[in-house]
Amino acid sequence: MDIIKVFGSNVRKYRTQKQISQEKFAELCGLHRTYISDIECFRRSISLDNIQKIADALEVETYKLFVEE
Repeated sequence: MDIIKVFGSNVRKYRTQKQISQEKFAELCGLHRTYISDIECFRRSISLDNIQKIADALEVETYKLFVEE
């Protein structure tokens, strides 16, 4: 399991399910749009604080971002 790919894929999945653009999502998280893009394109590792910000903005439990489907 590549945890960066699983996390990035899940962020994109939940974000698109909510029909939120990367720009709007970044605002909700308090992060930069390019940071969100890098996560979804598997180019960035991420801190625990930012993981929680993302989960909160997506309104999902944090662990769901790490579950491989």
